[in-house]
Amino acid sequence: MKKVFLLAVLGLLIALPSNAQEWNKWDTRSTIDGVLNLGKAVIESAERKKEMEILARQKVEFEQSFQDAMTEAKAFEEKQNWEEALEKYEEAAKLNCKYSYSDQRNISNKITSLYVKAGREDDGPSILHNAEVTLSDYSAYRYMRENPVFVNKKNASGVKILRVACSNSETRVEMEMEAYSANVAVYIKGATYIKGNKGGKLGLVSVQNVTMAPAKTFIPWPYQKLRFALIFPALPEEAKEFDLIEPSTTWQFKEIKCK
Repeated sequence: MKKVFLLAVLGLLIALPSNAQEWNKWDTRSTIDGVLNLGKAVIESAERKKEMEILARQKVEFEQSFQDAMTEAKAFEEKQNWEEALEKYEEAAKLNCKYSYSDQRNISNKITSLYVKAGREDDGPSILHNAEVTLSDYSAYRYMRENPVFVNKKNASGVKILRVACSNSETRVEMEMEAYSANVAVYIKGATYIKGNKGGKLGLVSVQNVTMAPAKTFIPWPYQKLRFALIFPALPEEAKEFDLIEPSTTWQFKEIKCK
């Protein structure tokens, strides 16, 4: 690393103008900054390389632990010892999330199914209550559309609108978020609002299967999906579309069709 840095500094010095009269304070500052930035880049590159080497060694070191946990989990599952199987799958998932031994989606799906089998419907994560977000009857709404068209200008990754339902008493927006890593925290700001093209801002009234800030709902494992609903006041009947905005976040859904 020292050799690379010294060669870089030497290269910059060679590049200096031969005529001293052409040199000024800006050139000096620029050269010093260049040397410092290059030195920083070389150090950061060396540190990243060292971290990758450590991670590679750890991956080999803990692979047997992962395989053992998966083997024990499957054995407990065959004996229908659901709680023990769940514990072992979660042990394997912790290692897999860090070292990527296997397809995490399959492990996460297995964990999700075992929450129910282990009798953790009531005290488990809110992903267990996804079905409660979908109503059995939408006939009371004057408008309901699944997978409505909208523009996501700020790209709220992993989040989508599943359903919009409008009645004379409320506007219901059902959403889904897929976790991108372990223990992703989800919460809704109280200042979230909708704004129709035929009216002003309408503030959030209530939520279902998710928490309001500062409380947080955690999605335990990658690829698990949390479904939730946001309830707002009714939009004017003549409204054709509306925006859903959570201030100071990427949740900026525009032109959601409601007619």
